[in-house]
Amino acid sequence: MTTLPPPTLRLRIDCDALAHNWRALDALSGSARAGAAVKANCYGLGVDACVPVLRDAGCRDFFVAHWSEVPAVLRHVPAEQVAVLHGPIDAEEAAYARAVGVRPVIDSLHQARLWIEGGGGPCNLMIDTGINRLGISPADLSDPAIQQLEIEVLMSHLACADEDSAMNARQREAFRDCRSAVRHKDASLANSAGIALGSDYAFDLTRPGLSLYGGIPRSELAGDIRQVAYPEAQVIQLRQIDTGETVGYNATFTAPAAMRVGVVSLGYADGILRSWAGAHFTHGERQLPILGKVSMDMIVLDLSDAPDVREGEWITLPYNLPDAAQQTTLSQYELLTILGHRFG
Repeated sequence: MTTLPPPTLRLRIDCDALAHNWRALDALSGSARAGAAVKANCYGLGVDACVPVLRDAGCRDFFVAHWSEVPAVLRHVPAEQVAVLHGPIDAEEAAYARAVGVRPVIDSLHQARLWIEGGGGPCNLMIDTGINRLGISPADLSDPAIQQLEIEVLMSHLACADEDSAMNARQREAFRDCRSAVRHKDASLANSAGIALGSDYAFDLTRPGLSLYGGIPRSELAGDIRQVAYPEAQVIQLRQIDTGETVGYNATFTAPAAMRVGVVSLGYADGILRSWAGAHFTHGERQLPILGKVSMDMIVLDLSDAPDVREGEWITLPYNLPDAAQQTTLSQYELLTILGHRFG
């Protein structure tokens, strides 16, 4: 069988930084333990790359969104450590949860009744305290179906944790009021930004996601979180262009002088959107500015100050998430989850 050549782009994951970030968030959670949101393929960085690192760092609570995400996580951690945020919407999903042993997060009265009718068992329960997404209303906590649930973790989700909003305290107090209304073992409210709000938001279990992977949603976390993801691409062509020649679609860049340029095999199909125009790649300590528009599969770079760069060499796109968000106007969440599938 013919061996496939190696890819011309890769996503380097700093596993030490990932483990450090989980330990830092666990410490910042105080008496609570930190879990890990590993949904969306660990925010785009890869379940197989990230979950073993988080597990070995000490994490014992993992959260996915879709049932389709369960098998990949179960390759690395026991089923009882995995919770599915979107819950069972039909008997087939409820049966799957029981068969493999993961915990559904019950989000509605319909899901609660479905779970009880199928035999019940350990689950989590999401209460909506103001974000108005998934979760039961606090008024529904007295419903017989809810009262019958075997709740491991009582949960809610902050809407404005990355802001200094009065809504944070309102949600915290609403969640506290709910705790006495239903039996449960542990309580969980804070995401990454919520951890930075302080111990009043930690309860028993925190659920960091973004900051595990290098995101800094609040300035209080800046000294504790390290960059994890490093997109890299090979130079696939070198060329000289003359004064007055243009680069790329719509000829948005015109060479002010004769220039040495290079093409890398990376583009918006890989999640590097056109909003990156005007940014730069790096080769060692040198900056290689992007010229013109980002194409689907290619980006042209100014190599005027890097005469030693050759075809086949690897260069790096700086992906410090707060800086990249400012450059592109994309959120740090989007910058991670839109990374494409062609990275090796």
